[in-house]
Amino acid sequence: MAMSIQVRASTGSALPWKYDVFLSFRGADTRKGFTDYLFKELQRQGIMTFRDDPQLERGTVISPELLTAIEQSRFAVVVLSPKYATSTWCLLELSKILECMEERGAILPIFYEVEPSHVRHQRGSFAEAFEEHEEKFGEGNKEVEGWRDALTKVANLAGWSSKEYRYETELIRDIVHVLWSRVHPSLTVFGSSEKLVGMDTKLEEIDVLLDKEANDVRFIGIWGMGGLGKTTLARQVYEGVSHLFEVCIFLANVREVSATQGLVHLQKQILSQILKEENVQVWNVYSGITMIKRCFCNKVVLLVLDDVDQSEQLENLVGEKDWFGSRSRIIITARNRHVLVAYGVEKPYELKGLNEDEALQLFSWKAFRKYVPEEDYAELSKSFVMNAGGLPLALKTLGSFLYQRSPDAWNSALAKLRSTPNKIIFDLLKVSYDGLDEMEKKIFLDITCYSSQCRAKFIIELLYSSDVCNRIAIDVLVEKSLLTISSDNEIGIHDLIQEMGCEIVRQESYEEPGGRSRLWLRNDIFHVFTKNTGTEAIEGILLCLVDLEEAYWNLEAFSKMRKLRLLYIHNLRLSLGPKYLPNALIILNWSRYPSKSLPPAFQPDELTELSLVHSNIDHLWNGIKYLSKLKSIDLSYSVNLTRTPDFTGTPNLEKLVLAALSNRILVLISVVIKASLNGLSSRSEMIPSIINRYPSLAQVLTGKEGKETLQSFQFPFFPIIILSFCLAITIPMVTEKGSRDQCVHEY
Repeated sequence: MAMSIQVRASTGSALPWKYDVFLSFRGADTRKGFTDYLFKELQRQGIMTFRDDPQLERGTVISPELLTAIEQSRFAVVVLSPKYATSTWCLLELSKILECMEERGAILPIFYEVEPSHVRHQRGSFAEAFEEHEEKFGEGNKEVEGWRDALTKVANLAGWSSKEYRYETELIRDIVHVLWSRVHPSLTVFGSSEKLVGMDTKLEEIDVLLDKEANDVRFIGIWGMGGLGKTTLARQVYEGVSHLFEVCIFLANVREVSATQGLVHLQKQILSQILKEENVQVWNVYSGITMIKRCFCNKVVLLVLDDVDQSEQLENLVGEKDWFGSRSRIIITARNRHVLVAYGVEKPYELKGLNEDEALQLFSWKAFRKYVPEEDYAELSKSFVMNAGGLPLALKTLGSFLYQRSPDAWNSALAKLRSTPNKIIFDLLKVSYDGLDEMEKKIFLDITCYSSQCRAKFIIELLYSSDVCNRIAIDVLVEKSLLTISSDNEIGIHDLIQEMGCEIVRQESYEEPGGRSRLWLRNDIFHVFTKNTGTEAIEGILLCLVDLEEAYWNLEAFSKMRKLRLLYIHNLRLSLGPKYLPNALIILNWSRYPSKSLPPAFQPDELTELSLVHSNIDHLWNGIKYLSKLKSIDLSYSVNLTRTPDFTGTPNLEKLVLAALSNRILVLISVVIKASLNGLSSRSEMIPSIINRYPSLAQVLTGKEGKETLQSFQFPFFPIIILSFCLAITIPMVTEKGSRDQCVHEY
């Protein structure tokens, strides 16, 4: 049975209630009006609300599902409207609400177009309703008397009367405000029992700067070094006041997104949230400015720009105060105070580190899972806190590293910290890195170096998907506060920790990038290939250029990179291709690959992904290559491609993408299927036989409108085959005599 339920996306199992609010109302009176508006506003503010399905009210007996929902709700909002008492359903519901919530004061009545006294004493429409109930159930019926008693009790509770408000929007705003303050009474990390240490005073100080009652537009700046908790503070402010605004947007990682994807992408993020559209068309920065101004100028907006590092970002994302309606508030976090001052933010708020007591609380929570240290570790804990200097990120990282370790391990870690004359953050954070095993270190460095260019989860899954133990390593990194996992299962890493990881790689060879294990910066990669300084130390190269560039590289450098596992090159045009590629490659993703084929001696036994989109490739290789771990091949937009390889040697291939090819393509089906074709008298019998023999086959996605299924394109081994916008596909067909015919399919 369908229920209309809004659930906060990041809700965790630690919350004691399934729903924040149970909404009780008479559908005939308010379902399509007031109650619907109230429900949607509660939904918008992230307050988990249960509202019954209109189909349920057709019966006379309250459903078990509804009773359970009441029991699992923290608060009940009862909308007492003129016809509320005519519904035995509503009265049964109200009795259950009182039974579950009366003692804890969790019932909030709304007197909608009725006088509280009429509800209390059953007068007016309520008197008429009870005359009908007594006629139906008999005068003096105990259940009916119980309903009277329930109405009297709920009418004596403090609530709201719609007649005291000029507009229903004002009434709904007050209701949501009260519910928000009750649903979120204390500051914790959402979905966790962890308290946000030292946050109360900071929130009070920010609240003064916000001055929510002032009828102007305000820009509030929060600045401080990385790791102090600027994002956490901004997020808490946002969560605490968002119910007061028409439009609420939290724009995270402005510095990183601006550098990697550009300002237009950030403008699209803002516009997508206000317009509720995923693919907003923004042609350039200037059109984005015009659209943002037009959308915001008459609205009360709460906009947070997190981690800004250039005034240009502010100019193009929030502009001037006249972009926004009165009472709007724009909160900006930055490491550099000058960025805020130069933009005109008066007296930006400086976020400072935790004091000694707060720091000890936070460290203890991570090290002991309580807010005071164990007696045997008290002095050691204070020493670590002194070294961390009140930096929350360092405290959390050190505490997580020391959790459940012996006193000897604590002393050893402390001695290591003290041996460094300048106790900078790098040394503090590196203590946790030093405690990792070799595989955990390898995965951590891959994430820190490559996540700025692409999704960390994508790279890690491709590099380590074959080993379950390596997936466990991710959990270890999360436990040590080196990584985070979001509600949608994406890997996250704090800027400070990412910088520490990148610095570890730089220290492998400060003067010569070719001596480092990972290369991800454009200038370092160009240096290695123009100067031919590659070495066996290099394990990964990730070059993702924003704009297409042309270069003249000495690709002989590959001959020295025998341990290269990852090669990712995007938006680079080279005139000559490589004569050699390392056989250790696990991922080969090279757009605009310049050669007509892969090097003849290339035998990458560990290769899992091969992507050569927009390449000059004519064919991948001659004959059969045995690549048992290869799962994906993408040759899209490779206009010179004439044939695919024989897939006999790739039994685990899961995905073949051949999109937008202009030539007639020869697709070679593995000869392994030949045995299954013997004895067949016609081609029409052949395809069903193959399909029956290989039941895991999936449909081919043609890219045409309707995505029709073409049975004749279903091949063994490939769960996904994408043949989009190809001119023609030629498939060799094996007859019963073993000879090959050619079947041409036009697209």
